[in-house]
Amino acid sequence: MQISREWATPLTMGAFVLMATTGILMFFHADIGLNKEAHEWLGWAMVAGVGAHALANISSFKRYFTKPAALGIVAVFLLILAASFFIQEEKDGKGGNPGRRATMAVLNAPISDIAPLAHQTPQALLADLQKAGFLIESTNQSLISVTGPEQANQFKALAVVFH
Repeated sequence: MQISREWATPLTMGAFVLMATTGILMFFHADIGLNKEAHEWLGWAMVAGVGAHALANISSFKRYFTKPAALGIVAVFLLILAASFFIQEEKDGKGGNPGRRATMAVLNAPISDIAPLAHQTPQALLADLQKAGFLIESTNQSLISVTGPEQANQFKALAVVFH
């Protein structure tokens, strides 16, 4: 199958506009609606567009890898990518994303401590969580002890708490 520049280039351009816009909005915490989901899921359109664009222009693409400057730029981004797998957020509570730290503090706190934040009694919150299907027996338990590490379960429990 011949890959055509007629659709590969517009696909790349459209996906870039979407990714750039939603990425900038997320960076400045100004995303609304489905911006984050669009960024995550439609990022695949960017991958497909760039791949198709590269294949449609393969001879030009290959020439870039004969130039030291191009190789250097690609190498810098590959090093940044590699470093992103190994550099961790600080775990002492003094660094990293404050929203994530706040979420983890709530998830690790006992139900009895979380209930006042949700304007509920500990027993009422315990009952709400049980009705939502969480196997929680005591207000001394933390949310994370019943949700486990699965982020979707954690957010489901937080949604019950802060409904």
